[in-house]
Amino acid sequence: MTERLRRHLWISGRVQGVWFREGCRAEAAARAVAGWVDNLPDGRVEVVLEGDRPAVEAVEAWCRQGPLRARVIAVEARDEALLGSSGFEVR
Repeated sequence: MTERLRRHLWISGRVQGVWFREGCRAEAAARAVAGWVDNLPDGRVEVVLEGDRPAVEAVEAWCRQGPLRARVIAVEARDEALLGSSGFEVR
């Protein structure tokens, strides 16, 4: 059985207005990763990912690059307790 993981990310840079949230949703859906993505008032994007470790790490790797028009400067990541989330939401 694959280890499950919940990871919370805060992504800084040019990450709003570049289809980051929709791209993140598509990446998560393709890998059956649950969670959500939201724009923050300070210009960052906040992401929560929960699922099998390799899938969560793959979506996180995508977040560290972002979509074509994004310019990711920094990613703060923190592991959290599993909540058993299902589905992925763009907030």
